Amino acid sequence: MLDFKILENVAYLYDGSFNGLLTIVFDCYLKKVIPSTILPKEYYVANLLEKSYFISTNEEKSNRIWHGISANISFTALYDCYHAFLSCQKQKDLAIVNYLLHGFKVGPSICHRLTLDYVLQVTKLRKRVFGEAHRLKGLVRLSEIGNNLWYSSISPDNNVIEQVGHFLIERFPTQNLILHDKNRNLAFLYTSKNRKNYEILEVPADFKVTSFSEEEKQFQKLWKTFFETIAIDERKNTRLQMQFMPKKYWKDLVEMN
Repeated sequence: MLDFKILENVAYLYDGSFNGLLTIVFDCYLKKVIPSTILPKEYYVANLLEKSYFISTNEEKSNRIWHGISANISFTALYDCYHAFLSCQKQKDLAIVNYLLHGFKVGPSICHRLTLDYVLQVTKLRKRVFGEAHRLKGLVRLSEIGNNLWYSSISPDNNVIEQVGHFLIERFPTQNLILHDKNRNLAFLYTSKNRKNYEILEVPADFKVTSFSEEEKQFQKLWKTFFETIAIDERKNTRLQMQFMPKKYWKDLVEMN
């Protein structure tokens, strides 16, 4: 068991960044306390029965925790917690903080203590994030805007734009890319002139690309024709199709529009 005092009816709020969450880990470790609620400020709904405190992100504190995790727990723990953080699960924050605080006590073995609820939850969330990223890597469609600039949109449940973006860079290193996460209004930008760097920027909610090169339009037409032609009506299996290509992703697929 952790030697930390549980602060009942106390909420710690932060800016929603991973560094912000690591700042909370630092403060909890220093004060030997764990609040009953940890949430990004934008998701918190105030109530009369709970006291809330906003914890400002501190780069020095978060960097110390980041390096402390690698040195005193394991890189696997850092890897798992970061990717669990990218999930859409709103109860992830408290689980990650408990996982790391316990990890500082027991070391690398924390990764295998699946009988602990928060360790199991972090592991499941990491698998869920990687599962969606893997699925989208097979479904993402790039369309040429012009001048070697390519665009693709995705609508994932989890924040997997970075993983999918890295996949596209490795597969198409000489192409300039824009990967647009429509659910979070984020854009992953990569230029082939600077292959070591990329950017993830916020974009307006109404951001969209509708103009494509003439050659791209022809390829899209050919792809749709091919998709429709190879289908055998007697062998259609919509349920199986949706297992491999979930319906929630169809709006971003050329052949389904």
